[in-house]
Amino acid sequence: MLRNGLEPWHLIVVAIVVILLFGSKKLPEAARGLGKSMRILKSEAKAMKSDDSTPPSAEPKASATPAPEAITPSDVVTANESTTASQQATTAK
Repeated sequence: MLRNGLEPWHLIVVAIVVILLFGSKKLPEAARGLGKSMRILKSEAKAMKSDDSTPPSAEPKASATPAPEAITPSDVVTANESTTASQQATTAK
């Protein structure tokens, strides 16, 4: 059934259909865009490989900024608690 799946005349028909659909002016622009995308993808893939191949340092670096303090449930003030606290403060004066 599909022994000779893709023959040369199939490619010619596909090329004619593409030219008719997109026009001869947009095809070079599309090819340039595809080429740029492929170059960017290739360079990013190389950069990722070079990042992976660098050995990690033996000691982890200490961060310059200290870690934030943990917030406990008792530190959290809800809206109801804040309004009652402000009402108590005004009545105490």
